[in-house]
Amino acid sequence: MSAMLSPVTSGKSTPAANAAAASFAALTAKLDYLSAADVESVRRAYRFADEAHLGQLRNSGEPYITHPIAVAQQCAEWKLDAQALMAALLHDSIEDCGVTKPELIERFGAPVAELVDGLTKLEKLEFNTREENQAESFRKMLLAMARDVRVILIKLADRTHNMRTLGDVPRTKWARISQETLDIYAPIAHRLGLNATYRELQDLSFRHLHPWRYVTLAKALVRARGRRRDVIKRVQSEVESAFVNAHIPVHIDGREKTLYSIYRKMDEKHLSFAQVTDLYGFRIIVQDLTGCYTALGVLHQLYKPLPGKFKDYIAIPKINGYQSLHTTLVGPFGTNIEFQMRTEAMHVVAESGVAAHWLYKATDPNSDASQRLGAQWLQSLLDIQQETRDAAEFWDHVKIDLFPEAVYVFTPKSQIMAMPRGATIVDFAYAIHSDVGHRAVAAKVNGEQVPLRSELHNGDVIEITTASVSNPNPGWLSFVRTGKARSKIRQYLKTMALAESQVLGEKMLAQALRAEGIDRERLSEDDEAHHATWEKILRFTGNRSRAELLTDIGLGKRIASMVAKRIVTLLAETGEKPDALLMSRERYTAHESVSQGALLLDGSEGTSVQFAPCCRPIPGDSILGYLGRGEGLTVHTDDCAVAKRLQHRDSERFIAVDWSDEPVRTFETDLLITVTNGKGVLARVAAALAGAEADITQVNMGNDPAQDATDLRFGVAVRDRIHLASVLRSIKRTPSVLRVQRAKATG
Repeated sequence: MSAMLSPVTSGKSTPAANAAAASFAALTAKLDYLSAADVESVRRAYRFADEAHLGQLRNSGEPYITHPIAVAQQCAEWKLDAQALMAALLHDSIEDCGVTKPELIERFGAPVAELVDGLTKLEKLEFNTREENQAESFRKMLLAMARDVRVILIKLADRTHNMRTLGDVPRTKWARISQETLDIYAPIAHRLGLNATYRELQDLSFRHLHPWRYVTLAKALVRARGRRRDVIKRVQSEVESAFVNAHIPVHIDGREKTLYSIYRKMDEKHLSFAQVTDLYGFRIIVQDLTGCYTALGVLHQLYKPLPGKFKDYIAIPKINGYQSLHTTLVGPFGTNIEFQMRTEAMHVVAESGVAAHWLYKATDPNSDASQRLGAQWLQSLLDIQQETRDAAEFWDHVKIDLFPEAVYVFTPKSQIMAMPRGATIVDFAYAIHSDVGHRAVAAKVNGEQVPLRSELHNGDVIEITTASVSNPNPGWLSFVRTGKARSKIRQYLKTMALAESQVLGEKMLAQALRAEGIDRERLSEDDEAHHATWEKILRFTGNRSRAELLTDIGLGKRIASMVAKRIVTLLAETGEKPDALLMSRERYTAHESVSQGALLLDGSEGTSVQFAPCCRPIPGDSILGYLGRGEGLTVHTDDCAVAKRLQHRDSERFIAVDWSDEPVRTFETDLLITVTNGKGVLARVAAALAGAEADITQVNMGNDPAQDATDLRFGVAVRDRIHLASVLRSIKRTPSVLRVQRAKATG
């Protein structure tokens, strides 16, 4: 977006040069807070950028240099330091002018060059989709901003100026640029407390995204302003008199709702313009913290407050550091008017957020609250990046955290925590600590036991119960709302799956080697003679380590038998021969029901082994294993229709598997029970299942209207086929049961 330029062949004309000089003069007029040396550094950066952009014009016909100057002017309004202003002037020089980073380091120092590099768009790499390109661009931007918050301040100033001049861009680009601003840049501005920029970006996006609606609403607001001018003047006069009589010095500002916020309220609540009553508000700036609450008392004596419309963001600041008291009062003629009470320091933070760190330097400890909160969020971006290398997944996590709405909850020790609206117990657990999230098994809210998926509400006191043996559940990803929780769960599950796949791969390779007459214990990686063999195998497969190779085998990315054959070939080169006795024993017993070469399963394999939902195998069933590409091992019954289709298409990916003598857990299967409809039937069947020690995991009664005979489908957990037979006998003896059978998918 920053490169809204068109090249010209000739040098700059005199009018163009004058326009650029005038723009820079306006910038230097705002640099009175810098030292003379800093101002000279900014001048040097300007001269370099001016030379670099020589001959380039914006779509408006102005010299391109006027854009970097405008960006620097916005940064100067935030009172950013000289390095940031220099970076603002140079921010397009690498991308558009062929200037290199080393050249910038040599001329202006490493800090300025790092800022410019963080602002430079991603190089033109080959991406599959626009979305992927955009995700990677924002990942780079957000990580650069996490290292130095000035990057995003300059980036937001850049986007703000581009939005102000979007009218000069071809209209076909308006929708995409405006939607991007609304979806990404405005929420980031809000998240960092830059509320003035946030409101302006929203209004400018609305103006170019829906031009007709914008114009219509603007006209309606002008008419409403004329009709209500007398009311607003009267309210301002009465409020000023009330504070004079109370001997409280205040500064009163009138405030009008932005067009975008009016539009969004109309859209979300299905209101007409006439039904939006809180178009106007007043901001009361007081001298100190106590004055905020005193001012509130004065206003409540003057006008009646609207019930449920008082919010104390001073005692409990918003997640971006914003502090104010909000109250809505019923003014003259029944007009609803919002008032905000805050100190000067709070006002600076409210309007400028993290920029207040430079803009307002006072002894007030609250003055850098937004800076601290912004830094916390930026650090969380780096934490998520450590676990998420995929750009689209990273952006998915970050978008979740851009929701401005928040709820405030308490730990058992009364520590207050701000969470996004819709966050759950699991989000809270991960917000406390990753280990608390990983080990969470139960929770109490306000002393009562609740499910882990329960949503948080303002004022909840939450207590998490943990267990050292507990692990994150993949199902949590369906309801967690914070980027931190989502990335931590995904990272844990990936790590666990890889570890389990490595163990499975080790077993599968040992099985394949036995079939080739090689005892796995003979092939030690620590043995110097075999170390060279392993290195050759890794070069053959393209893996970096033995652990990675075993993981790939466990995930089905490599076929164990092919790796085993290659190992045999390499061993033969060193003079080692297969054990003929072991090979003949493996092949002789391969047809037996319990093959010595089969991979034994006991249910402890975790996510690396999946039991197919189409046939739901249980111990005692004849089974076979299908090694999906990158999906690990899936176990089917040997009569499963799905498995038979896969065998016909992909026979080389099937391996021999069998049950261990002592499985360590229960296995799920489905029962189809036909019953005579009547009172208490479901309870009797459930009691029969409980009596047979079968855990019910699911019940499905279908959506058909009640008939004389009804099919009930139960998911039950049993130990093996013998246990299942006992369960079936118990159900058959139950009154009202007509028929019971194990249900399998037909394919």
